[in-house]
Amino acid sequence: MSYVTVDLPPGVYANGTPYSGKGRFINANLWRWYSGEQRPVGGWVLHTEATVSGKARAIIAWKSNTNTAWAGIGTHSGLYSMSKSGHVADITPVGYQGGRADASLGGGYGSLAYGTGVYGRARASTSDVIDATVWSLDTWGQNLVGCTASDQKIYEWPPGSASPAARITNSPEARAIVVTADRIIMALGAGNPRRVAWCDRENNTVWTSTAINYAGDFELQTVGRLMCGRRITGGTLLFTDVDVWLASFLGQPLVYGFTRVGSGCGIISQSAAVVTDSQAEWMSTNGFWSYNGFVSPLECDVHDLVFSDINLLQASKIHAVHISAFGEIWWFYPSAGSDEIDRYVSRNYRENHWSVGELTRLAATDRGVYRFPVMVDDVGRIWDHENGLNHGGARPFAETGPIEIGQGDNVFCVREIIPDERTLGQVEVSFTGRFYPNGPATAYGPYSLSQRTDCRLTARQVVVRYTADDGVDFRVGAFRFEGVAGGLR
Repeated sequence: MSYVTVDLPPGVYANGTPYSGKGRFINANLWRWYSGEQRPVGGWVLHTEATVSGKARAIIAWKSNTNTAWAGIGTHSGLYSMSKSGHVADITPVGYQGGRADASLGGGYGSLAYGTGVYGRARASTSDVIDATVWSLDTWGQNLVGCTASDQKIYEWPPGSASPAARITNSPEARAIVVTADRIIMALGAGNPRRVAWCDRENNTVWTSTAINYAGDFELQTVGRLMCGRRITGGTLLFTDVDVWLASFLGQPLVYGFTRVGSGCGIISQSAAVVTDSQAEWMSTNGFWSYNGFVSPLECDVHDLVFSDINLLQASKIHAVHISAFGEIWWFYPSAGSDEIDRYVSRNYRENHWSVGELTRLAATDRGVYRFPVMVDDVGRIWDHENGLNHGGARPFAETGPIEIGQGDNVFCVREIIPDERTLGQVEVSFTGRFYPNGPATAYGPYSLSQRTDCRLTARQVVVRYTADDGVDFRVGAFRFEGVAGGLR
């Protein structure tokens, strides 16, 4: 008789075959590894009964000069403000051109030579994708500023104003904006996909360069199109869909210098980058990347799982959020069978492990201004996350790859489970036993992890699945099972 301890490394590993994940977790949902324990991802409660219209594609939270909390929410059809009390107001600019809820393939009438294709049927292009409308939001002092690539006008809104947002005087057209640490608004894709234009310092109505101001423009030598910008220590990162540039403030007369810091690492969408202190992390079409003085790929334990099941046509909807309380970055993306966001992949950068799950959140911002991270769902409801344990009825789970005895050449008969769970009985465990990797599977359980539990299981390798009820605050450590060597008869 012997005891086998099930104490696996934290996080999910889902590259290659299921057997490649031997001795690791290979799938999960709403499950978190933190400080040596397994626990549920925090739940969510409604932040306000008010909703926003349209598909939310950006949210930003900030405090006004009177230390009052505000949030700006951009949807494909408009722009909204939310006060500290949760009052939501429509601040959509007059004349704003509403955009697209979904991305689509290019093509249509007149796109090819006369007589090509079937009359009356739109022609689809496999390379020309018309993106969903996504807002690029930032703050200019206490004012909200933003634009979309479909409308291209740059708008500004003072917090608490009863008037809608209004176009910034003299501002150029742009597909995205970023406010630098130097109090200058950069318009990205101003006039063409590679051009960066910026306003005078402390004056966002002056965009024409003179000998006595800081306004200017520059065209990047890139084959990509500008997507977004992020402030970072030492400058401003500018992301295209092909490469990444660093804009450094030089002062007059050049004002900014531009240096390509990475190639072949372009961002997958306008909202797929997060900055944590001096490091940026983002998602591209071929993996995950980081910048900390130089660009480098992030080793991803779930690369195959994510990129084999993603709807790249709707990639423009992908967005990232920093969950600072746990040292995590989450990327929300649409799975291959969905036109809308329905999955997430997360990385714990403090402990260096990954996780995955299912959740429909179209826009999100970290806590700080508000007490909890704030996220918006697909029907315009606004939620406080990491608040309580309600997961909308979903049951958190984690599943392992094969666990073997020895080198997998021993048949093991399990007779008893000895749990290591802080609140005994709130998590159940089930097993799937096999005698070889592609052999027939036999299910055992589920068994409650409460005190010692008898079970009967015979196999060479076992997959373990933990499942918890919604609404419970469990903590799972390393449970053991008691077994004896067995044989086939």
